[in-house]
Amino acid sequence: MTLQRTQLSSAKTTDGTASPAAQSDDRVIETSIPLRLDNLSWSGFHTRVVLALGITWILDGLEVTLAGALSGALKDSPTMHFTNADVGLASSAYLAGAVLGALGFGWLTDRIGRKKLFFITLAVYLSATAATALSWNVASYALFRFLTGAGIGGEYTAINSTIQELVPARYRGWTDLVINGSFWIGAAIGALSAIVLLDPALLAPDHGWRIAYFTGAVLGLVVLLMRMWIPESPRWLMIHGRPEEAHRIVADIETSALGHEQPSEGFEKIRIRMRDHTPLREVAVTLFSTYRQRSLVGLTLMAAQAFFYNAIFFTFALILTDFFGIAASHVGWYILPFAAGNFLGPLLLGRLFDTVGRRTMITLTYGISGVLLALSGYLFSIGVLSAQTQTIAWMVIFFFASPAASAAYLTVSETFPLEVRALAIAVFYAVGTGIGGVIGPALFGVLIDTGSRNSVFAGYLLGSALMMVAAAVAWRYAVAAERKPLESVARPLAFVE
Repeated sequence: MTLQRTQLSSAKTTDGTASPAAQSDDRVIETSIPLRLDNLSWSGFHTRVVLALGITWILDGLEVTLAGALSGALKDSPTMHFTNADVGLASSAYLAGAVLGALGFGWLTDRIGRKKLFFITLAVYLSATAATALSWNVASYALFRFLTGAGIGGEYTAINSTIQELVPARYRGWTDLVINGSFWIGAAIGALSAIVLLDPALLAPDHGWRIAYFTGAVLGLVVLLMRMWIPESPRWLMIHGRPEEAHRIVADIETSALGHEQPSEGFEKIRIRMRDHTPLREVAVTLFSTYRQRSLVGLTLMAAQAFFYNAIFFTFALILTDFFGIAASHVGWYILPFAAGNFLGPLLLGRLFDTVGRRTMITLTYGISGVLLALSGYLFSIGVLSAQTQTIAWMVIFFFASPAASAAYLTVSETFPLEVRALAIAVFYAVGTGIGGVIGPALFGVLIDTGSRNSVFAGYLLGSALMMVAAAVAWRYAVAAERKPLESVARPLAFVE
């Protein structure tokens, strides 16, 4: 048996806590589960995890792209009458919901487990997306977008935690980046859908965007089926007093991958003290005292990529329609190459994060993205770009920016202890998105409304500067976590010497 409980006294005091003589009682276990999981080669099990979690991001990409591509239709809708500022406001409402959802669901993910949150957050997401299709004015649309964002914020925490805890160490970086990058497959599907749904010859102006949201919600039901077989994280189970269940799951994974269970004698064991939950005070001390340097890196990376991404992507359609005269029904054609660059970046560069290393690749992707945005922004400001060349420029920029953004989630999810992993993702996603993401779309909506290319260029310069600052911080402080077990990157809080 891999898991061995220490045979010490289990005496309790009258208040139910362990007495001094029993501080290492039957709550302490010795386990090789982390190293057994990290020792596995890639198998069908890991492929199924990638597919099940990647489908969620594909659905998210479909949802967010439709929201961006449909902005022109909302302006033309006889019932909605959106302005550019309304589009920016609704986008910011979505991101604000994601911020609060990440915090609330992130706390629950560490407390009640990854698997349960998979279904709770998805239910919130699907219900709110379907409700968006029934919106009757700006306020109702913004409210439902807020709730949709809350579901997605929770998804970020549960999914990224699960990736880290189930995927072997040597594949962890590439897997995380590709799963997060699969968002852009959904973006491409959303772009194609928008081309059809916004065609006035096929659907009335007020019907296409409603059908788009409702269809996205229906497709999300497929994700529920895909998630049924994903197990709870064995690492989470062993910390939370369920070691036998953790062992059974690991044995099943090993049998699926190798055809047999790995002998425990070949792996180093760690000793941990099981706990029901981690107090919020301990979470705060861990994030902002014990690991404050890592917190600085996580916050900087998250805030920079959130502003960079959300400011540009949520107003993508407005730039094309207002400055290049592209019809709202044709915006989808321009999103396709943009989405291709975003997916190919993680796919082709992702393995370098596991070989060349985190620090070097994070610095390069953030720095190159910032420089290219400043250059293309200048060309936009002097009017030398067409809609086609502007799209090509974005495609190249986001080939580097997409793995950079995914690396922010990778960094936060692997450099903090297991007990606070999901909440750490939530905190830095929430703060970073609150600083960069919520402000970005609203700011760019106002800048675009001025009709001034120089005003928009100023916004691009701000995004560029944030990315280059993040690159400098990563070069100085990022953790070299590539190919290392999670427990060696950040020791569990429950670790016993």
